[in-house]
Amino acid sequence: MNIRFSSLNDLDQILAIVAQAQKWLKENKINQWQNGYPNKESIEQDIAAKYCYVAVEGGKIIATVSLVVEPDINYFKIYEGKWLTDNKYISIHRIAVEQSYKNTQTASQIINFAQELAKSKNCGSLRVDTHEDNIAMQKFVLKNKFTYCGIIYLQDGAKRLAYEKVLTNI
Repeated sequence: MNIRFSSLNDLDQILAIVAQAQKWLKENKINQWQNGYPNKESIEQDIAAKYCYVAVEGGKIIATVSLVVEPDINYFKIYEGKWLTDNKYISIHRIAVEQSYKNTQTASQIINFAQELAKSKNCGSLRVDTHEDNIAMQKFVLKNKFTYCGIIYLQDGAKRLAYEKVLTNI
């Protein structure tokens, strides 16, 4: 598997993977990504900002993620807990794996990639958030050695559970 920056040529495949994730969330009664987000415009913005990456295997895009080095406005205030560090960090957003590649360690390989990217950018940690009903994502981040830190609220007021993973050897 190769992970690379995405381009506008990848947009249709990224949107198809996001649509699969939205359908899965809806089927599992998780009110996350059910309001038309992420959408074409948000993915295009991520591509233009050089945040969006794709995982490719055999010439096929099998996953997508946005890795943001700039401070995340949604992470400025945390409730019922605190962040583990005040370090520079990378935020992991909009991670989605193509349905036929679920349970293949693809998402964990993306986390490993994010760690290496963070180290190359002198970031001391990774941060991620998820919906409180998204138990699969909560288990995934804990399995990948993130620590639950508290609750954040997105700019639209949506409540999310926040996690951080401190990196060593930066």
